[in-house]
Amino acid sequence: MEQRIGDTAGEIWKALKKSGETSISKVPKIVKQKDTLTYLALGWLAREGKLVFRSSGNSTLVSLSGKN
Repeated sequence: MEQRIGDTAGEIWKALKKSGETSISKVPKIVKQKDTLTYLALGWLAREGKLVFRSSGNSTLVSLSGKN
């Protein structure tokens, strides 16, 4: 399972690098993974300090931090 989470984290990182800031709810669709696996991978990246989260209305937006 850790391998799948890590692989998905890599996919998320590449997608955010390409597209920039996006709604957290769209990330599973972008990387074509189940919500649970995607959110675990987002947590992994957040723990490593690679993501920035921002609230905008009812949405939470995510982007890469400057520590990449």
